[in-house]
Amino acid sequence: MTGRDTPGPAPSPGSAPGPLQRSLGILRMEVDGRPPTADDLLWRAVVNDGHFTAMQIRGGRVRGLRAHLDRLAEGSRELWGLEPDGDLVRARVRHALGGDLLDAAVRIYVHRPLEALSLFVTVREPVEAGRSAKRLRSVAYVRPLAHVKHLGGFGQIHAGRVAAGEGFDEALLTGPEGLVSEGAVTNVLFHDGERFVAPDGPSLEGTTLRLLAAGLAAAGSPVAREPVRLAELGRFRAAFVCNSQGVAPVQAVDEREFAVDDRLYGRLEEVYGAVPWDVV
Repeated sequence: MTGRDTPGPAPSPGSAPGPLQRSLGILRMEVDGRPPTADDLLWRAVVNDGHFTAMQIRGGRVRGLRAHLDRLAEGSRELWGLEPDGDLVRARVRHALGGDLLDAAVRIYVHRPLEALSLFVTVREPVEAGRSAKRLRSVAYVRPLAHVKHLGGFGQIHAGRVAAGEGFDEALLTGPEGLVSEGAVTNVLFHDGERFVAPDGPSLEGTTLRLLAAGLAAAGSPVAREPVRLAELGRFRAAFVCNSQGVAPVQAVDEREFAVDDRLYGRLEEVYGAVPWDVV
């Protein structure tokens, strides 16, 4: 994106949601600061190329805004050798919120339908992770180009569907020899009684994990990154998942149960709660 691509006069936020849009929980959606045209949506339906970031907004603010902007810049550089302008990203989000939605779940997608980058913003109702402990079902699948939050996630969607069909809350993606990577839509953290450990299998470092790791390191408890295999989960006493919705404890991975450690969970909540809220 160039400096010439700046927000113009503010039209009214996206059009009223139709039945399919409502079924997806989308309150508003905009492409480059305006309601999407049929061609906008046709390109996105047919060409599954792009990446995104997801954020929870409260009172017009988001935790770790810089991490989200960095993610969009890093992904765009890797895919296309270009970067979206951070101020423009913020302006697009503010415009989609329209001044009347102060609390929301927002996704910012970056595509390149022609030569320039294009920003697609969707707005949903706000979501919280909740304190209920999660049960994870291990699935043999590793996302391609796993360090990018890219589109084309059929494999992880299917993994989540398999997990849900067997009564689990989330899929735990694993590679050869049971090497743990990440959840289908989360990062996972283990605790061995002394340290927090993040699996170093192919994965996306989510913004929440990035913020948690920085906060724990600042508090003198850096997160270790090392291989974690399903067969070795017995060395851990607790586990947690995190994403843009927050942090939740893990009750089980497959048949292996974990204690729900309120002290450790409280520590993670405290560290995450201390992350400043930035004005979008």
